[in-house]
Formats: sequence, C-alpha cells, structure tokens
Amino acid sequence: MNRTFVASAFMLLGLVASVPASAKLTVFACEPEWGALTQELAGNLASVDVATSALQDVHQIEAKPSLIAKIRRANLVVCTGADLEVGWLPQLIRQSGNAAIASGPGSFMAASQVSTLNKPSQLDRANGDVHPQGNPHVQLDPHRMLTIAKALSARLGQLDSANAAVYQKRLQDFSARWTAAMQRWEAKAAPLKGRKVLVQHDSWPYLNQWLGLVQIGTLEPKPGVPPTSSYLVGLVATAKNEKPMAILRATYQDPKASLWLSDRTGTPTVALPFSVGGDAQAKDLFGLYDATLDKLLQVAK
Repeated sequence: MNRTFVASAFMLLGLVASVPASAKLTVFACEPEWGALTQELAGNLASVDVATSALQDVHQIEAKPSLIAKIRRANLVVCTGADLEVGWLPQLIRQSGNAAIASGPGSFMAASQVSTLNKPSQLDRANGDVHPQGNPHVQLDPHRMLTIAKALSARLGQLDSANAAVYQKRLQDFSARWTAAMQRWEAKAAPLKGRKVLVQHDSWPYLNQWLGLVQIGTLEPKPGVPPTSSYLVGLVATAKNEKPMAILRATYQDPKASLWLSDRTGTPTVALPFSVGGDAQAKDLFGLYDATLDKLLQVAK
C-alpha cells in the first residue's frame, strides 16, 4: 500500500477525531417559527440563527453579508420552502459556498413535509404572485406543525446521530405538550367555526381550514397585485352584504388598506402575529397560537 496514502488517511482520521463530540449543530432558520421549533426539538444541542423577524415580509429579504456569514457556517438550513424564500435563499446559499446545505440532509423545507393548499392548476404570471407548490404558510395549522416537528426531529438525529435519542425524547415531550395545547385551542375556538372573514393578503388558508373560518374575499384581487378603485368598491359591497366577522392582516403588513375598508363598512380589523415574535404574546410557538385565538375571539363576541 502506498505509504503516502496511508499517512494521508491517518491525518484525515485525526482531523475527524479532533472535532469535539459535544459540538453543537449550527442551524440557519429562515423564519422565526422554524427557529422556535428547532429550539424546542434540539434545546442546547443546537445553535440557531434566525434570518428574519415576524415584522418583516419574508418574500422580500435582502441577501446581506451578515446572512451569508451565518449560512456559511450552518450544518442545517430550516426554511418554509414552497418558493417562499426563492427571492433570496438561493442567492445566500450560492454566495456562502456551503455545499453541505444546498441539498440533501443539510436542507430541510417544512412545506415539503406536509400537503399544501391552493396549488395552482396552471402557472401564469397574470394570476399574480402564485406559488407553484401551493400556499407556503403552513405554520398556521398546528396539525401540520406536529408532522413537521416529527420530520425535523428525525433530520436532527440523522445529522447528529450521537444525540439521536435526545432528539427523540425531546420530540416526545414536545408532542405531548403540543397535543394537549391543540385540544385546548380547538375547544376554545368553537365560536369561530363558520364565521366569515376578509383578508388583506391570501396568507391564511391553513388557519381558515383549521378553525373553520370562511374567507369571502381578499384586499388584493390577485396575490401581490394592488387593488383598483372598482375592485375596492366591490369589496365594500361584499362586506356590507356578507357581514364578515373581521378583516385579517399580519402585524408586519401596512394597515392602510384594511383600515380603509373598515372605515367604510364597520368591519373590525384584526392584526394577527403570523409568526413567533409577531406581538408581545407570541413569544414562542404556543404563544403564537394563544395570541391568534385570543385576538380572533375578541371580535367574535
């Protein structure tokens, strides 16, 4: 056997062995909900950097050098997927030079772990800012969140096999607490079933499906397309005829359009946190759902 090869092999083994067994996974989470979920499942076994806040529109994020630096050192990227981050995540990965998270085990897309709603039957830019893989905002359905948690726990264990049993135990603890919370939320949300809502942007199909809310219109005629005057006049008529419970928007969204419609119809506006950190109550995943339900129930009375 070639002595140079043998020496090189031993050097490589020495380098691998020099990596501390206690080293943390470094996780780059695109949105706060995935950072929060990773922390629930990994605890102090992972160091988590979150790229965005709940008060930002994650469709429109700048690929800043600080984000490139964070993704360069990541072992795992946890994002929504379904093209939500298509305008900036591929650029970050490309500029980071981190091939380990470009695909394979180092890339985890939450929307790929569950069925998505509102997949377009055909792709046409005339239909606005549509997502070919379906609506990406899966974090607003707690049942899908539990499915995603199970898949993410398995991925963490795959990347850090020495601690796989710890990830499994933390998943079991999270699942028990989450299932109990879902039962509490669903009992509490009974008065919302069948209530009508208008929305500022079509971000809420998973919340609507879970709670039984009936969406009767959006303030955008097509996703990402500003409304015309005639369209808004039609919404005023819709609101007066259908008498929706509320106009929903995310806390990061400009309230002007919702307030305009509210002033003309008397329909209350509700700003929902949409992600962890979206308001003072939504400090973690459990608080996100508590805050969302509390705000909806306030206007359902």
